[in-house]
Amino acid sequence: MTRATPLAITMGDAAGIGPEIIAKAFRDAPDVTRGCFVAGDLAIVRRAARVVRGEAGVDLPVALIDDAAQALHVPPRCVPVLQATASAEPPAWGVISAASGSAAADCVKWAAREALAGRIAAIVTAPLHKEALAAAGVHYPGHTELLQSQAAAHLGRAVRDLPVRMMLANDELRTVLVSIHMSLRDAIDAVSMQGVLQTLRITHVSLQSELGRAPRIAVAGLNPHAGEGGLFGREEIESIGPAVQAARAEGIDASGPFAPDTVFMRARAKGGEAREFDVVVAMYHDQGLIPVKYLGVEHGVNVTLGLPLVRTSPDHGTAFDIAGSGRADASSLIEAIRVARRMSAS
Repeated sequence: MTRATPLAITMGDAAGIGPEIIAKAFRDAPDVTRGCFVAGDLAIVRRAARVVRGEAGVDLPVALIDDAAQALHVPPRCVPVLQATASAEPPAWGVISAASGSAAADCVKWAAREALAGRIAAIVTAPLHKEALAAAGVHYPGHTELLQSQAAAHLGRAVRDLPVRMMLANDELRTVLVSIHMSLRDAIDAVSMQGVLQTLRITHVSLQSELGRAPRIAVAGLNPHAGEGGLFGREEIESIGPAVQAARAEGIDASGPFAPDTVFMRARAKGGEAREFDVVVAMYHDQGLIPVKYLGVEHGVNVTLGLPLVRTSPDHGTAFDIAGSGRADASSLIEAIRVARRMSAS
């Protein structure tokens, strides 16, 4: 894909900050958003533009388009919207509703179909609300699983035959997760030799394309001190270590398992110092995401690895508590657009 192929930004939950940060991105980063459009609802995006316009005193017109390619001809600081869900009155800010959950899912599904057909370069997803999705009867815990289902159906595969992984990254650190949205108890059970090996394979292929070389992958242990030789648990001995050895036998540059309380520091690029590893494979959601988010949510980007399309998103949620106030920070969304452009061009 090239810059001449449009990029879709899905509006997210209409009651949250998604539409607002999208409007801010078009206002503040016209060079980055050039050729992008919103897969969403015209009235909802216009409401967000009014919030942003009132905050900065900058005119921000919103234009309805009926074809993605038209986004390539929209002038800077004009927000093109393609109606990807049924028109509706904008919901109250910060209120969970089935209507908002359904509309958000409609936009993601529409964008997935277009990306899988090659008509858009990539998808950047604004935050949705998991409770609103559930209220709408959309039985996926998040974007990752919803996009996995759409892609599997497009390819004629079972979902289990299209494994995907979540990567969270910023300028200092990348981390990929073995499991995503599940309880901690279930996540521990999900630490299997095949699951870790599959994560290593997906990480290797995905980052090799981005880096232009084989990535150096560090693998975190599950237990304190990576199990201390079996004193604190046997997952490292029975599952994680064998997965690392199997990956190395396939030519993957994987090392570990390492103590999870120090491995992220070894993979961090800080103050011009070279990092020891390009990415850390973490065993569960919070183990991997807390280090990246601590370094700055405003610069973090969520990337779904393993899909036959490029999808990124900002590293934060719907922030219902500040929605509609004009205080939401668009930095992470802008960075997600940059990353999506780079990945779709590689």
